[in-house]
Parts: sequence; C-alpha cells; structure tokens
Amino acid sequence: MKLDDILRQAHELDASDIHLVAGHPPVVRVHTVMTPMDAAVLTPETTQGFIKHMASPEALATFDRQRDSDFSYEVKGLGRYRVNAHSQRGVIGIAMRAIKTKVPPLGTLNLPEVISQLTYLPRGLVLVTGDTGSGKSTTLAAMIQAMNERYKAHIITLEDPIEYALQSNQCLIEQRELGQDMPSFASALKHALRQDPDIILVGEMRDLETTSLALTAAETGHLVLSTLHTVSASQTVERIIDMYPANQQNQIRAMLADTLQAVVSQTLFSRVDSRGMVPAVEVLLCTPAVRNIVREGRTFEIPNVIETNRAMGMRSLDASIAELYFNGMISRDDAIAQAAYPDKLDRQLAA
Repeated sequence: MKLDDILRQAHELDASDIHLVAGHPPVVRVHTVMTPMDAAVLTPETTQGFIKHMASPEALATFDRQRDSDFSYEVKGLGRYRVNAHSQRGVIGIAMRAIKTKVPPLGTLNLPEVISQLTYLPRGLVLVTGDTGSGKSTTLAAMIQAMNERYKAHIITLEDPIEYALQSNQCLIEQRELGQDMPSFASALKHALRQDPDIILVGEMRDLETTSLALTAAETGHLVLSTLHTVSASQTVERIIDMYPANQQNQIRAMLADTLQAVVSQTLFSRVDSRGMVPAVEVLLCTPAVRNIVREGRTFEIPNVIETNRAMGMRSLDASIAELYFNGMISRDDAIAQAAYPDKLDRQLAA
C-alpha cells in the first residue's frame, strides 16, 4: 500500500494521528481511540521507504545519526502532517499528526469568550498549555488569525514544525520552522527581536534560554504567545520559575509577575453528543492580586483566586469540565478521569 493511500483513508476516517510501525498494520487515532486499519502489515522496507519519500536530506541525516527525526510532510489536495520518525526494537516507527490546513475561527472552538479578549492585548506574555494533542496549536493559530484580521502589525512565528500555513491579511506574517529556517528557538527568538516584530509566537518554551528571551521580549513591549506542557495555571508558573537556578528565582518571579497576562490550560474530550472533540479550559488572568501571588511565590493560592474571580472570566479546569458534562457534551466517566480533583467533581456531578 502506498503512503498517500493510507493517509487518504485516515483522512476519510477523520483521524488525528497515524502510526506506521514495522510489524503492524497502520493504526489511526480517531477521537482519542486507537484503531488498526484494514491493511497489510508493514515491513521494515516499507517504513524505510516511507521515510525516504517524506523526509528532506537533512531530516534523513538526522534520523541516521540520532535514530529520531522531526519534519513535516504535505500531500497536495489532502493536507499537511507533523512527522516523527524513530527506531523501536530495531525497526522503524513513524508517528504522523494531521494538521488542519484551514485555521478555524476562534469563535468556533468552544473556548471561553475571555480568550478572544486576549487577542486585544498590546503586550505581555500569554501561555496556552496542556498535554500533547490538547489543541494548543489550534487555539494559538486561531488567536493569531483573529489579530491578522484586525491589526496592521508584524507577526513572527517560530514553530516545530509549521502547522497552520497562515496567510498575511491585515498583518505581515513570517513563519519560521525549526531545522529548516532556524537552528533553535532561542537563536531565532534572539534574532526576531531585531526584525521589528509586534507579535511573536514561540512554539514552545522548552529550555531556559528560550524562556528568558520570551520574557525579555514581553518585557520590552511585544505580545508573546507560547506553550508549555503543563496542565494547570499554578503548575505553569512553577515550571517557569523552576527552570532558573535558585539564586535567580526571586528576580524571575518579579519579571514574570510584570509580564504574564494570562495562562490558558486545555484538555480535550471526546464528545458524546456528536462527532469530534471539545476542550475544557482553565483560565488565569493576571490581576494585581495574581501578580502579587507570583511575585511572592505563593502559587498554591492560584486555584482559590481562579475560583473567586469567575465574574472576570477566570475559570478552573473542573468548573469547565462540569459545564461540559451538564451541557451533555462529555461522559461522566471522562469528566471524572480528567478532573484536577476527581472526588470533589464526582460529588458535584451527583448533586
């Protein structure tokens, strides 16, 4: 079976991920469920051929050297894919994430209205966090597109890889891909500050240098959007602080308190009322009280601040999950399994 035929079938199934592992038939993830395709078992020669078909010479060289390589692949008329090729038990495995080619409007993503308001911020740091596959990239792309339709600004995105191909509308948009257009997030971010940007999207704050540069960019008057693999607002703040040596943490708390505007933490659920997925979203907005909490290292108070400021648009993850359940969108079992406080939510849903 040809690779493009597998991808075409996966597209018809509305699969989010495709897994091609030697010794197994192709397996797809459809609305979080892993399902084998009705196809022949893949051979090592087949998966090797798939890599050679998709990867650039640079990506192939990286795979040969490290036995792991990330790159993107596009099938005209079908879509784009984020690809990881790797070695497992001596044979080749390929994981492919389908990337939607059209940026969905922000208002269609079932996100809280306050997230749309974040696109009006003139400066500061906005973080969209969550596990892999939680919809962070889609939320950020929709936010960028909303600003693209409203402002006359210069937007630079630094991505690994480029997911949504954004078209300049009111804004001038430049998209740079790790490995192809830049050697690292930190290097690209350092140079981006000299390229007259208004808005910078950093695909992930994955190391200390990138995080420091992102905070500096936000501090110097840019709007910076980025992601972290954290599941709550309080954990996000702690993760950033913990990246720094102990003797720098007080300084960074002050810097983060001054620059952070909001943390949006997402978790995706399979819908029970229709096909597709729906996000539960925790939202922290940086009020003066929150800035004092961050500055003084009292992050354990953040969940309580979120609970007591719902009128401002803040919401806890469990409140968002409960709302989805009571609206008939998700199952009770899924709601409790993903909750921050399962026992408390269980009692709430039973009330």
